Amino acid sequence: MKKVMTVLAFAALSSMTALAAEVTGTISDAMCGMKHADASKEFIECVQKCVKGGQPAVFVTSDNKILKIDPASMKQVTPHLGHKVTVTGKVDGDTLKIDSIKML
Repeated sequence: MKKVMTVLAFAALSSMTALAAEVTGTISDAMCGMKHADASKEFIECVQKCVKGGQPAVFVTSDNKILKIDPASMKQVTPHLGHKVTVTGKVDGDTLKIDSIKML
């Protein structure tokens, strides 16, 4: 029994580290999503206006998946609205928790 518990504990720890990721994409808003995630000046202004108006920010991955951004990460995201970025963080289901972010 002790051996089974050790294996299960190791599997749980391994799966937690598998959730950490570095991904590249664009910070958009929930309404626009990937409609025009090209980081153009118009797109940046649109995303900033939508987020200021109450739309939640989202992360559009390079393979066009949309991830919600966890509330604790919003402060880091705000300066990068509409920009292409690389983030390091953890994906939990459809939500991204950002540890660090850098603009491309």
